[in-house]
Amino acid sequence: MPSLIRLHAGHAPAVLAFELANRAYFAASVPDRGDDFFDQFADRYTALLAEQETGACAFYALVDEDGSVLGRFNLYDLEDGTARLGYRVAERAAGRGVATAAVRELCRTATAAHGLRELRAATSHQNAASRRVLIKAGFVPVGPATPADLDGQSGTWYRRDLQP
Repeated sequence: MPSLIRLHAGHAPAVLAFELANRAYFAASVPDRGDDFFDQFADRYTALLAEQETGACAFYALVDEDGSVLGRFNLYDLEDGTARLGYRVAERAAGRGVATAAVRELCRTATAAHGLRELRAATSHQNAASRRVLIKAGFVPVGPATPADLDGQSGTWYRRDLQP
């Protein structure tokens, strides 16, 4: 059974393998990260972990029993009890409820470990799978997301209240 684990330095090789193996799959629904992301991965990863140490963000990996990364689940802009949620799941895990289960777990973690009361997430109109995950995980649509919110695409913002 996969585990949602706070991202650390030891995850770097598995995260890079995950990103490379799923690059074309991700690019079908979200803008491609570009060659620079992969060429400068080590530096970017170190900067990501440093940003996490500031408390502004919290990054998680969904790690399979074999140590491979099945997904990334991230909390951005932690401030005043709220944060933005972003996630991506490997093609080999898609359609099996893995993303929904991990988002639900991250909602519990967001409250318990980070003291958050609300999460927000935006997804493009083209990304039906992501919309389904958010709705199944208890998020509700709250308004339009602009191309500035979604790397050039339009979509919808969703919100979930984390209070019991």
